[in-house]
Amino acid sequence: MNAQQLSVRLMKVAEHVQAGAVVADIGSDHAYLPCHLLHHGIASRAVAGEIVKGPYESAKKQVRAEGLEDKITVRLAPGLEAIEPSDGITAVTIAGMGGTLIASILEEGEGRLEGVKRLILQPNVHAQAIRQWAVQNGWHIVAEEILKEKDKIYEILVLEPTAEEVQLDAKQLLFGPQLLKQQNDIFKEKWQREAAQWKAIAERLENAQQNEDIRTKREQLLGKIALMEEVFVDENS
Repeated sequence: MNAQQLSVRLMKVAEHVQAGAVVADIGSDHAYLPCHLLHHGIASRAVAGEIVKGPYESAKKQVRAEGLEDKITVRLAPGLEAIEPSDGITAVTIAGMGGTLIASILEEGEGRLEGVKRLILQPNVHAQAIRQWAVQNGWHIVAEEILKEKDKIYEILVLEPTAEEVQLDAKQLLFGPQLLKQQNDIFKEKWQREAAQWKAIAERLENAQQNEDIRTKREQLLGKIALMEEVFVDENS
C-alpha cells in the first residue's frame, strides 16, 4: 500500500471525504490517506496526527517524499490534540483502531471538534461504541459501509453533527442503522461469524462455575444472540 494505491478500506474512507475538506487524519501512520486526498484534489489541506514517534517520523518522511509539506502538517500528539483551532479542520478521519478507542479519542477531544462537519471512522471491531458516542453527543450517522478485505470484515461510519435528538434502538446500536437497511452478504457473513462465537462462549459460561460476573456476561451474550435472530427473522419474513 502507498499514497497512490490505498487499501480497499482506506479507499472507502477517502470516498466519504467531501471535496475541498480540511482533513485531520488521526493515527495517520505513514500519512498515506492525507497524501492520497491531496494528490487527487479531494482535500485542500490536511493534518496527519500520530501519537507514536516511529509512525510520526514515517509520516513526515512520506509527506516530504510526496512533495506535500506545504499542504500537510504532521504532528506528534495524542488523539485530537493534533488539531489546533487555526487549522480550520472540517473533516476528521480515524481508521484502523478499535471502536472503543475511537470513541474515547472523540470523547476526550470533543472540544477540538468545533467546526468539524464530518467524521469518517473505520473501526476494526466494536463499532457499537462509536454509535453510542454519537447518540450521547449529537452526531447523526449519515452513512455506513461494510466491506471485506483479506478475509477481514470492516465497517465505516460517517457522522455529521445535528441539533436534533439522536435516538438508536438496541438493534441499530449493535448492527448499524444504515447497515440494517442494506443487509448485504458481507453483513450476513459478519454476524453469522459473531453469532457462532457468542453461542460457543455462552455455552462455556453456562458450564462454568457461576458467579455474578459470569451470569451477567452470559445474559449479555444471549441478548445479542436474540437481537441477531430477530434481525434475520425480519429479513427472511
